[in-house]
Formats: sequence, structure tokens, C-alpha cells
Amino acid sequence: MNTLIGSRQPINTKQEMKKILYTLLLLNFFFLANAQKTNSYAKSINEWHKARIADLKTPNGWLNLEGLFWLHKGANSFGKKEGSDCKYDNAVFPAELGSFIYEGDSVLWMNAANNSIKVNGVLVNGTKPVKVFYKEEQAITMSWSHFTWTIIKREDKMGVRFRNLEAKTLTGFKGIERFTIDSSWRIKATMVAASQNLLMITNVLGQTTATKTAGKLLFTIDNKEYSLDVIDEGGPNLFIVFADETSGKTTYGAGRFIDIPKPDALGNTEIDFNKAYNPPCAFTAFATCPLPPAQNRLKVPIPAGEKNYGNH
Repeated sequence: MNTLIGSRQPINTKQEMKKILYTLLLLNFFFLANAQKTNSYAKSINEWHKARIADLKTPNGWLNLEGLFWLHKGANSFGKKEGSDCKYDNAVFPAELGSFIYEGDSVLWMNAANNSIKVNGVLVNGTKPVKVFYKEEQAITMSWSHFTWTIIKREDKMGVRFRNLEAKTLTGFKGIERFTIDSSWRIKATMVAASQNLLMITNVLGQTTATKTAGKLLFTIDNKEYSLDVIDEGGPNLFIVFADETSGKTTYGAGRFIDIPKPDALGNTEIDFNKAYNPPCAFTAFATCPLPPAQNRLKVPIPAGEKNYGNH
């Protein structure tokens, strides 16, 4: 037995050293376990972001858009020629490739003389009209060289979404800047019933549509409660359009999107703001994006997820 100087009681040095060593080992174990958990979470977010970037670069992604032409009833000429209804100014593009014929709920395509395109990969020759859109049928893809396009409908407007698969916005893409991954922005949330079954969503064209709502999401940030109205698009996840106090500063001015897991039987789910991502309009002027409803404009900064892209 050893006696320490002063009024302390005698201690068994060997026994105390064992206790200290055990405590240090225990602390080290918890530290390593927490570090491993943090690294695993960051890895999962980075993998999610990698898949997100890969999707943007696909032929149907948002980086290759170079045109959005709204059609009027009747014939709409398409080419680089001055006076074309759908004018696409590109040196390699034909002066007059053909015409879109918008009648009723249908759009037909007709080749110009000596030109031809592919419709769903099949070469279409001659000048006989071919139906390329009818109401909400499966999208039909048309193509010429490395250019592709489809017909889209937005409420009462019919348009042509045009892509250049060799667009500079695609080939020159350098990635999207993000906030540092922070697991504290992975927040538990509870879904409650919304006061109405439909959520009114306005897009950048000024069109407002009634969209099915999944409910209202409740969560807290710094001990203060917030809520977001959630959209049910029928997929495996639920969808949110939101803005916050970083919008128009470090993040895209018209807000961002986020997907969340469907809640369990008790309404429990989570919202991971590290997965907040830019809408298509952040990358191109040729998209028609939904805007956050007033109740989804959070009065708090959310420095998580994707930052603004380019000068949009």
C-alpha cells in the first residue's frame, strides 16, 4: 500500500492503473465506433451524390437541354432557318428539318423534303405524317444526328423538349459545389395529416396545379418546430419543394428539392438535408420547375446539400 501526500486516502496503484486503462480503452472504443459511423454516413451521402451526378449526365438528364419550343395549333416549322416556328440556331442543323403538326390532343411529325429523322430509333423516310404524341401516352423520342427531342405537355401548353447530346453544358460540366456533410442535418420528423388533400403548386411558367399531398412534415431545428407540406408522386419516396434563408444567396434562388422515406405506421420518418438538391432550372433555362409554396419557405438557413450552380 502506498500513501499519497496530503489528506487523500491510500490507494492500490496497480488497481487504479487498471481502472484508468479500462476507461481509456472504453473511450477509445466509443471514439472509433463513432468515427466509423460518421465515415460510413459521409460515404453513403457521397455515393448518393455520385449517382445524382451520373443521372444528370444521362441522355435524359438536365445538362444537355438546348431548347424548349412551345407549339401553336397547326404546322410548326423546325430548323435553323430564319422565320422557323421552332428555330434552333446551330451550324450543323438543317435549315428546315420538318414540321410539328399540333391538332387536338395530338402532335404529328412530317419530314421536310430530302430529310429524315428517327422515331424511337426507327428511321422515318418520306413526307407522310407520323404521330409522335397523343394525350399522356409514353413519351416518343425523335432524333437526328446527336440531337434528340420529345413532346411535353404542361397544362394547356404543348412543347418540344430539345437536347444536344454533345452540348457544352454537358461536356464542360465540373460538378456541383456542396456544403460540408453534417449528420446533424439528418433530422427525425413526423408526418401528420394535412388540412387539405391537394397542394397548390405553381411552376416557373406561372401555371398552378393541384397536386396530391402526403401530409405535413413536422420537425425541429435548434428546439424550434418547423413544417413542410409533402407531395406524393406515387413513387417509393415522398417529394418536397422548399426554400430557406440560404435561397438566393448560397443556394438556388427558387428553392431546392428533397426526397424523404415514406413514414412508418406511427408517422415517423426523417428528412436528410444533406440530400437537398437543385431543381432542373438551376442548370438550364429550358425546364419548367415547380416553385415552393408559401408554407414551404422556411425562416431558417439550411446550410446543407447542394449549393447554387453557375450563374442561375
